[in-house]
Amino acid sequence: MISKRKIAVVITARPSYSRVKTVLEAIQNHSELELQLVVAASALLDRYGSAVNYIEKDGFTIAARVFNVLEGENLTAAAKTTGIGILELSTVFDNLKPDVVVTVADRFETMATAIAASYMNIPLAHIQGGEVTGNIDEKVRHSITKLADYHFVASESAKERVLKLGENPDFVFNTGCPSIDLAKQVKENSAVLPFDPYEKYGGVGAKPDLSKGYLVVMQHPVTNEYQDSRKHIEATLQAVYKLNRPTLWFWPNVDAGADGTSTGIRAFRETHLLPNVHFFKNMEGKDFLHLLNHTDCLIGNSSVGIRECAYLGVPVVNIGSRQNRRDRGVNVIDVDYDEANIKKAIEERILNKNKIASNVYGGGNAGEQIADLLEKLPIQFHKTIMY
Repeated sequence: MISKRKIAVVITARPSYSRVKTVLEAIQNHSELELQLVVAASALLDRYGSAVNYIEKDGFTIAARVFNVLEGENLTAAAKTTGIGILELSTVFDNLKPDVVVTVADRFETMATAIAASYMNIPLAHIQGGEVTGNIDEKVRHSITKLADYHFVASESAKERVLKLGENPDFVFNTGCPSIDLAKQVKENSAVLPFDPYEKYGGVGAKPDLSKGYLVVMQHPVTNEYQDSRKHIEATLQAVYKLNRPTLWFWPNVDAGADGTSTGIRAFRETHLLPNVHFFKNMEGKDFLHLLNHTDCLIGNSSVGIRECAYLGVPVVNIGSRQNRRDRGVNVIDVDYDEANIKKAIEERILNKNKIASNVYGGGNAGEQIADLLEKLPIQFHKTIMY
């Protein structure tokens, strides 16, 4: 009897889980594959929404947990967290003995996954390579491309960049983004918001009526501008405060500068009455997409505004440089960290009721494509530059 090919997928943060949930499902349901799910870093921490709770609720078995986040939320802590990740993941991979390791996108913790797998001669598959973002994520993403053996990119321009980096065309595939798979499901089944966010997820703050429209805010610090993270979030807080519309606000990622962002939000709440703003830590991926599909506008700098919202046609005000040069649909307005500009852009997005969708990140079948490729591709961990 031929044994199943073992695929270790490493999830390091709450957005990463939503990004690859359909890949996990497709691997788990594939007759020739065995899923080895490794959950690490901030995906295990309650203060960032504890994505592990949703992972287990969705029926996935966790093969290993890696606690490697160092407190501090600064550049030194990020570097040391990556180092601890290499140490811990090396032990995990030695125990699990996967045939292929899968890593996602560009967060600093994913570098630990890529380095550990590469030095242990385990083939590495990279989802969402070749994209342009700016800050440290830019370096991380392209470094992982050079360490990876298989590339599952999300757009044609991303594929072109990976090829220009000298990767073998036989192992570069435009599968689209797995997160669009979930967006497709939501788009087909979202005539009304199917849950009460206050009742299901708690959170803190006022509970404004959402029936006549609402805003969603998700703004993270930018690692190469982390000293200014408090100033950046204060501009957004002032703009949203002056609009005084029902708003659902989500907590930032565990990046350098997160302390400044979090402190700015807490200080603002102490000095201003916010009768129309409610704050959440986290939300299940599909529920969050339902919420976005019915919002008047998403505000901040999350990649969900660039990816899933493009497919859904949701209006987005993208603030600052975090998503610099990334492929985007016509649903996005880009602004700088200026209170007046942010407020004006939100008002323009609210007035424009037309939803213009885009398939720039795929059509919604990435998960099954990736699982099939993981089963068929030859096992290899050595490569040379193709130019």
